Order: sequence, then structure tokens, then C-alpha cells
Amino acid sequence: MSADSGLPSFHDGTLNDPQLTAALKSLELTVRRKLDGVLQGEHLGLIPGPGSEPGEARPYQPGDDIRRMEWSVTARTSTPHVRQMIADRELETWFVVDASASLDFGSGSRTKRDLAVAACAAVVHLTAGGGNRHGAIIVTGDDIVRLPARSGRAHDRALLKAVATTTRSSPGVRGDLDAGLEALRRPMRRRGLAVVVSDFLGPIDWSRSLRAIGAHHELLGIEVLDPRDVELPDVGQLTLRDAESGELLDVDATPRLRADYAAAAEAHRMQVQKAFRSSGGPVLSLRTDRDWLVDTVRFVGERRRGMAAGVAR
Repeated sequence: MSADSGLPSFHDGTLNDPQLTAALKSLELTVRRKLDGVLQGEHLGLIPGPGSEPGEARPYQPGDDIRRMEWSVTARTSTPHVRQMIADRELETWFVVDASASLDFGSGSRTKRDLAVAACAAVVHLTAGGGNRHGAIIVTGDDIVRLPARSGRAHDRALLKAVATTTRSSPGVRGDLDAGLEALRRPMRRRGLAVVVSDFLGPIDWSRSLRAIGAHHELLGIEVLDPRDVELPDVGQLTLRDAESGELLDVDATPRLRADYAAAAEAHRMQVQKAFRSSGGPVLSLRTDRDWLVDTVRFVGERRRGMAAGVAR
């Protein structure tokens, strides 16, 4: 399956590079052309309703829902009060992007960072408009970049530029996804959609923070992988390099080693899936050797059909 879909490479871009701006505009057009008419019109998760954010208390009026009685204010004033609710008509989407050094790896013409930028662009498109806001927390291991949640196309492009160009961590520094999740968790933000983008390689020491976020937000995991993350090529002797520590390892890719490597990689992916399931969120898996837009359309379509079936039941 083609891995192209108009996906540009952001590996050598800089924040003020005109080519980077052109590449982002090209990506935006590609996403719009592919997704408009197929998925546009609904949010990925949070559904507008009567409201879930508590507002101010006001005196009770005939016809008010008694389940919204504010008993503490009623007792203090001796007058029945109800709690007003703020409607969730504006969606606030937060990206937590693990931009550690391993994200700059790619065995083909695309890197995992390219996929991360594309995935963020797709979610931005699906959740844009109507005053909806997007914010981001980008972690490299030795730094955390925060972009406040704002609306507007200019802000969305600035967010994608930051994801594309945030400098990788210093040599020997590993990524710290848990720090990014904690940065989203504290301070507490209004209920919205939390999108976690990473290759999720390394220890799963972030599951507790993920569960805390899933208890407050709609949750979506986006896993960006390269074929070499899940299987070794049949090439005999080869040298493996840890993208984050720089450590080198010479191995003989025997059939037994390749099978063990693939089994370990699959077991790790299942643990990642389990961590998200226990936190109430699905995982969209994207690979550098596949058509990321086709996989995205299939995933969102399946999610919406599942939601519709649940409503019907």
C-alpha cells in the first residue's frame, strides 16, 4: 500500500523556513481534499449537549430540573437555587506529542515525525471551526514546549509548525511521555479531547497519568511506527542504533532473533493498547510504510459506526 498520500517531509524544516510553510499548506489541502465529504461535520469524541461544565448558581424557577439543585447555596440563603451548566459547544483539543529522538527515525522516505505532524493536521481539521480551540504540549525528554489552546487557522498552523520543528533532545536523553501527560493533567483544564501522539517505545511508565487524563477528557492515542520498530530485515549481520541513547549493537539477524524481536514488539504494542483501553480511549495506529490517510479514514469511520450502533441499542 502506498505510504505517500501527499505527505511532505518535515525532517529538515525550520520554524521560519518558507518551504516548511509551503509543506504545511500542501498537507492541509491534502487532508481537506481527502476528508471533506467523508468525515467532516462531527467531532472525534466530545458531543455537544446540554453541558457538563458547572456555572453559577441562580434562584430556582418553575420547570428547572430538580437534579441540578444546588443544596449548599439553598441552605445558606434559605432560597432554592439550581446550578447552571455551561454548554459544551466549543471543543478544546489538547495534543501531547512525544517528540523524542526516536520520532526522527524512518527506514524509508518518511520519518515518524512526518506521520505525527500529519496525524495532528488530520485531528485539527476534524475538530476545527465553531470557536473550537487547539493546544499542544510537546515533550523531548529534556524540554517541554507548551502552546496555549486557541482558535483560528493561523494558530493551528503555528501548532503544526511547532510539532514539526521542536528540537530533539540532547544525546543520551530519553523521552519522557509521562512528563507531558502530567503537564496536561496539572493544572486541570476544561473537559475536552486529549490526543496523545507517540511511538510509545520504551517502558510504559505513563499509564497512571493516562488513566487520570482519561477520567476527565475524551482520549485518543495515535501510535506512529516504522516497519523496523516491529520487525528486523532478513539481511544477516546488521548494526542497531538506539536513537535516544546513541548506543550501538551489532547483531546477526537469524530467523530465531527476528521471530523473538517481532514477538516482543507485538507484546509491547498489546500492552500499549491495554493501557489506553483501561483509560477509556482507542488507539489509531499509523505506519511510515502505509497510507496514513486511508488508515485514518478507516479508523474514524469504524469509531463512528460503533458509536451509532451503541446509540441504536
